[in-house]
Amino acid sequence: MEKQNLIFFLSSCLFLLLLVSEIQVVQCSSSHHHRGVYGFHPKKLFVFGDSYADTGNSPKTAISWNVPYGITFPGKPDGRYSNGRILTDFLAKYLGLKSPVPYTMRQNEPKLVKHGMNFAYGGTGVFNTPNGEPNMTTQIGFFQNLIDESVFKKSELESSLCLVTVSGNDYSAYLAEGGSNQGLPSFIASVVSQIAVNLKRIHDMGVKKVAVGALQPLGCIPEFTVSTSFQQCNETSNLSVKLHNTLLQQAVAKLNNESKDSGAFVILDLYDAFASVLNHTETDHVNFETPILKPCCLGNTSINDCGSVDAKGEKLYTVCDNPKATFFWDAAHPTQAGWQVVFLELKSKFDRK
Repeated sequence: MEKQNLIFFLSSCLFLLLLVSEIQVVQCSSSHHHRGVYGFHPKKLFVFGDSYADTGNSPKTAISWNVPYGITFPGKPDGRYSNGRILTDFLAKYLGLKSPVPYTMRQNEPKLVKHGMNFAYGGTGVFNTPNGEPNMTTQIGFFQNLIDESVFKKSELESSLCLVTVSGNDYSAYLAEGGSNQGLPSFIASVVSQIAVNLKRIHDMGVKKVAVGALQPLGCIPEFTVSTSFQQCNETSNLSVKLHNTLLQQAVAKLNNESKDSGAFVILDLYDAFASVLNHTETDHVNFETPILKPCCLGNTSINDCGSVDAKGEKLYTVCDNPKATFFWDAAHPTQAGWQVVFLELKSKFDRK
């Protein structure tokens, strides 16, 4: 989102936000189990969403296939929007699975299909976005086709976990396409409503547990903090994000009330996980350099130029000396180290049943 559009977003959502309750994290009891997600122990992982989960589906023209992406892992660009591993990878490892094969690479890595599949595409959304990548409904359609083709059997789905991620591309697209200030609140409601439809559709296919990520604090990503030299988050923006998250919690609660499977739908609170790390630069796991909001890969003239070159092939960006001590990689995405500590925050609640 551009800065001007963000201001419109804030003003239209803030009043509505005051009318709804604060998002509350899904809480469970204190019973612990190894490698479980809210008491469930999946044998396969299926992933739907955008660049926060994409491990290689985006076309080779995407910025994630350019140097310096992937410099930490696997050592070269491989389609991940980071210098290394992302949320999908950490979740899969925790579950004792290999990271599920990207949908577009399924025929190249047939042995990885047994661990599930990743349908996420960078830049996509719940609805269509300008880059034309498959939206979430289309991604679920790919999954349905594979079930119909018996690539995945119904019996396998019952022991599977589905991860759904949304990082705000729908709202960027809405504003970029001239969406009105007055129409934003109802658009937010329509996005969350469609997410709920998607979650139910996945569960109805036979997937036992469906986890959906809350929207991260957009006001803290470098694209929105560059105006303050990466010194502080835009707290008004973060309040607006909570409107999405509050409506999402309400939708998930409704799905669970209507489901015959107890706790079939859960929220992964990326908002609180991000905020917890960003508010505590020094943690038990890593000591991030300050300012923590400054990205490692920084465009020379534009915050979004990581991985770009000019007509002569000269880099339009600089890369920090130590990505392991940096939370953000580029204008919107965490580094591998950033994702690691975010996942540790999420994991602390996973085994509660």
